Amino acid sequence: MSNHAFFRRRQRTSRRDASGIGSRFIFSLRRNLLLLPVLALLACDHPPTPPSSYFSAEAQAAISGNDFPSFSVLTVAFCTDPASWFVSGSGEFAGFEYDLLDQFAQEVQLKLRPTAARNGAELRNSLKNARASLSAGLYRPNHGTDDSIVWTDSFYTAEPVIVYNTDIRRPKDWEQITGDTVAYLANSGMESLVAELATAHPGIRWRPVAAPSTDALLSQVDEGAFPYALVTSHKVALARNIYLNFATAFSTGVKIEMAWAVPANKSYLLEPLNSFIARAKESGLIDQLAERYFHPQQKVQRLDAGVFQDRIRNDLPLLRPLFYRAQESSGVEWRLLAAVAYQESQWAPLATSETGVRGFMQITGDTARFLGVKNRLDPGESVQAAAGYLRDLKDRLPDEVTEPDRTWMALAAYNIGIGHLEDARRLAREQGLDPYLWKDIKQMLPLLAQPEYYSRARYGYARGGMPVAYVDRVRAYYDILLRQEPEYGLLRLHAAYDGDTRTPTVAPL
Repeated sequence: MSNHAFFRRRQRTSRRDASGIGSRFIFSLRRNLLLLPVLALLACDHPPTPPSSYFSAEAQAAISGNDFPSFSVLTVAFCTDPASWFVSGSGEFAGFEYDLLDQFAQEVQLKLRPTAARNGAELRNSLKNARASLSAGLYRPNHGTDDSIVWTDSFYTAEPVIVYNTDIRRPKDWEQITGDTVAYLANSGMESLVAELATAHPGIRWRPVAAPSTDALLSQVDEGAFPYALVTSHKVALARNIYLNFATAFSTGVKIEMAWAVPANKSYLLEPLNSFIARAKESGLIDQLAERYFHPQQKVQRLDAGVFQDRIRNDLPLLRPLFYRAQESSGVEWRLLAAVAYQESQWAPLATSETGVRGFMQITGDTARFLGVKNRLDPGESVQAAAGYLRDLKDRLPDEVTEPDRTWMALAAYNIGIGHLEDARRLAREQGLDPYLWKDIKQMLPLLAQPEYYSRARYGYARGGMPVAYVDRVRAYYDILLRQEPEYGLLRLHAAYDGDTRTPTVAPL
């Protein structure tokens, strides 16, 4: 961790000590436990019914005869997929499409109820058998649509690419895979694209695979079950550090559209959904979520990712208790702490940098004294101190900074100091950007190394590119841990939800 000049400034100000952080967490836990019975009762109650202004008169009549206010739940079928719907590190539901639909549901005052589907066929069947009013995770076909399903406008454009198993030579074009098999995800909506590609490249053998997700298909390419597969580039970015034996060969040169599928007898949903999609594009919400989930810059070199996978198997089992205890005392998710520790020291307790920063969390001497760390080479003490400090940094950010941007900014402050982060936030405001969004702050931080900017900054010069790279790499390690390691203990409380995979007790919209 970098030396922070603001430590000396903060020594002259009042602050809560580490025991205060732990006490605050225990108090919050006790309060949440006492509230659980109340929350359980509330979960069974209907949320407010949506105002009729969100739907046309014809839509209101179609919803349930003439009894418009009778529904309160929007049931959506998802496959578990990092790009669509999953359980986040805090134990809450997340995902690009989930977050979009959750925002829509809030706007029309409905409760979003996810229901699980195993594959694309089940996503469609969920609509036909009335288990869901909307299916996510599908691509809108160009032609040959099912008359029982209607589609919203497109909200995201995906680029299909050919990936290959790296045990074979990388092909550069279609001619070099003529005669070979290319797998693709069955029932995903890519069938019309495959038909077009089959006509254009008749020598290719196309193989539909009934896998539960693109991730599962990529794992088969990774293991050598298929030499090639047709997938989309944004999902390749998500899986790049998880499966190490595949890579992108070339782009198909076409685009496909992500959209939501709705039963034809519930087409009244199209108008409010399409209106929401248009607003989400105009406001930048879709771009913000795409940056959050499809961040292609957050990747590690394949050799490094392979070493990290080995360390997860061999070293992490012995280290988990350290991170668990730090989570219990600070409330900072253990896998995030593990990702920070790996970025700092590769989980080496005796690591020492060229600048004299030492230990498991690479704490400087000044930082150690500020945090009350007596032995920087004690991994347990180092993790506890770093977790409390990261929690404190998050608490010091304005309330307007929401998750996950709050965590990314806290990580940047952990690396370069909260003073320089505040300079970047002030600069963002001057530049007409949003000081509460990480995607805008990461553009400003590198400018603090330029004289025309740091000369006006309160905390002066900073190597602002460093925290941007630091956060990207921590996020890459964190993504891997989120998908391979389970959440721990108390944070499971946040995952409680009455309609995650079960048949809803309230009739779907």
